[in-house]
Amino acid sequence: MRRQSPFVAISLAIVRGFVRDKASVFFALIFPLMFLVLFGGILGDQGQSKVDLIQVGDVSVIDDLPDDARAAFDDSFEVTESDDLDAAIAEVRKGDADVAVEMQGDTLVAHYTQTDQVKAGITQGTLRAFVDGANVALLEQEAGTGAPVSFRADRVEDDSLSTIQFITPGLLGWAVAMSAAFGAAATLQGWRQSKLLRRLQLAPVSTRTVVGARVTVAIGIALVQMAVFVLLGTLAFGLTLTGSWWMAIPLLVIGTLCFMSLGLLAGAITTTTEGAVNAANFMVLPMAFLSGSFFPLDDAPGWLRAVSDVLPLKHLNEGMLNVLVRGEGPASALVPMAILAGFAIVVTLVAARLFKWETA
Repeated sequence: MRRQSPFVAISLAIVRGFVRDKASVFFALIFPLMFLVLFGGILGDQGQSKVDLIQVGDVSVIDDLPDDARAAFDDSFEVTESDDLDAAIAEVRKGDADVAVEMQGDTLVAHYTQTDQVKAGITQGTLRAFVDGANVALLEQEAGTGAPVSFRADRVEDDSLSTIQFITPGLLGWAVAMSAAFGAAATLQGWRQSKLLRRLQLAPVSTRTVVGARVTVAIGIALVQMAVFVLLGTLAFGLTLTGSWWMAIPLLVIGTLCFMSLGLLAGAITTTTEGAVNAANFMVLPMAFLSGSFFPLDDAPGWLRAVSDVLPLKHLNEGMLNVLVRGEGPASALVPMAILAGFAIVVTLVAARLFKWETA
């Protein structure tokens, strides 16, 4: 019988330990999936009560509405004004507004998004109704007071995200971060408390082999998490992947290394396994809320977005969004990967500096 290599033997031992630890399996896979099902099922069909409308320049159909009609219009639309048509259309394209309207001669032109097809239909139907009402009022006036207004709807290319498109990459990033950080913290502290680190140091196995096995298992778990998330999101909630989705794999690998470094830091500065896991939780859970894992930060205060920009999970989430669902090319993942790699190197060096072979 062929003898297994030390790397394979250690890797299999780590995998068996992970599978036998029901808490690790729960928090690595089942717990994050509960959030995916919750947000995907409950929030997937949520919409805003009003349509976000940008009025570009003077729009006579809106500006000249009678008081009662204007009140009804304001009940249907949240109106902001702009003098820049390109900027207004860009807002619609990004999903920050539902429609931008302008006058082209005697035609009301609505530049709309169809992310939410129901809202798009309501938007066009409501605007058309106001145009028809304006024309009826015009006919009731004396002849020659104005020309009828026509209506035209122009669909813009839409880069905005539905709920499931947004939450799947964010929750996946959080799940990977949590699993990698907790796993590294618990492993380091557990091995240190049980004196296994000292035994491995004396065993005929190189440190590189032990570290390589632990990292390989962590990356394997992250890839399994990605497969489960994508499969569930696609089959159950209509998740649609874009052409560069495969770039999420190297991004996920580097993200795993980054959050393993945080776990190593947590294990280095604590003296018990429970303390290491709690320290890792203290680092990762607030980061998830501040990095857009659960909800977008577009409307957050500027100082909060600035704090978010220095957190590694924010860059993992942004990179995953770019390549999984936003349709951006492979290059969009390179900057997040570089930031995560730099963070991993710095934190690993700090953890190595603080690490002690024996607990006090």
